[in-house]
Order: sequence, then C-alpha cells, then structure tokens
Amino acid sequence: MSDDRERNGQGQYADRIPATAALEAFDDREDLGRPLTADDVMDHLDCSRRTAHNKLNALVEDGTLETRKVGARGRVWWVPIEGDPDPDPDPNLEHQQTATRSETESPPPAVREAMAAVDLPGTGATLEARREALLASYEYLIENPSARKSDFLENVYPDHPAEFETDEGWWNAIQPALKELPGVDPPEERGHIWNFLGPDRFTPTLG
Repeated sequence: MSDDRERNGQGQYADRIPATAALEAFDDREDLGRPLTADDVMDHLDCSRRTAHNKLNALVEDGTLETRKVGARGRVWWVPIEGDPDPDPDPNLEHQQTATRSETESPPPAVREAMAAVDLPGTGATLEARREALLASYEYLIENPSARKSDFLENVYPDHPAEFETDEGWWNAIQPALKELPGVDPPEERGHIWNFLGPDRFTPTLG
C-alpha cells in the first residue's frame, strides 16, 4: 500500500515536521524586524504552501507568532515583541492610516455592487470572511488572467479558508459567486481555465 503523504527535500514527512521548525526561518532573517510570508517558510522547510500555513497557524494559536492580512489576499507573520505602549498616540495619524488602507484596498464601485448582490452562505463574521475570500479570488484572477481551479485552491484558499473545513467546500461556494463578478469569463466545463477579460468590464458600456 503506497503512502501519498507529502515529503520535503530531506525525505521527511511534512506532517512530522514540528510547527516550531518554522521559527528557524525567523531566526535566519538578516533583518529581525521583517515579517515573513508563507513563501518564506515554505522555502525554508522545503514544503508546500498549505503545510507552511498549517505550521504558522499552529504557532499563532499558541501565542508564539502574530499575523495580519496585507491587502485583500496577502498575509504576514511575525514574532511579537513585548514593550510599553505609546503613552500618547496620535488619533489623527491612526485615522489617516485607516483611511489610506481603506482607499487602497477598496475594489471599484462596480465590483462592490456585484459582490453585494452575489449569494454566499453564512451571516455576520462568517459571511464577511467569505466575501473577503471572494474578493481575494477575484484579485488573484486579475493578477493571473488565465487560472485553473487548482490555482485558486493552492494560492487563495490557504490564506482565506473562510471557515470552510475543506478546499472543495470552499470552492463550491466561491466559484458560483466569482462567475457573477465583472470581467470574469468562467470555463464552460469544470476544471478548465478561468479568464479575466480586462478592467474595461468594471464600467457598463452604452448601447
């Protein structure tokens, strides 16, 4: 009976690599203040992106690392440093930073309207997470105008599982909604290529 478990370049089973092994990637940084991406850990452990995410998420859960989203699709991790909080933070600066993040991360109006109209399962925080996953999938397609289902599962799902237990359940919810967004040309058959037709589809044309 064959064993299909993932192995790294040293022949180790990925599920046998302890989560703490990911910390070696942080120790090897020249700039100790630089947060790392899943790709950094994936390269260090010589493993898949999904395995790197599993190790990083385990370290977040036990408080060893902290994480945050960067844009709609990216995520970084870092080792928290204890220190005294700023005794007199500038509320205006925080407001400006929040506004800037909102402006740079906000999709065009036509996309926002289409996303609000599509049907995704869930309510409250769950629904919000699934809308973020949809937006991340859309942005991935813009950056990769010819993508397969497997590309979304490999590059978007690990960062945006949106409370789905499996990538297949995630895709079954995301792909019907993705079809409804501007500029998306879905495949005629399952598993074939998804295309993005261009930013001109963000605005309606007059007939």
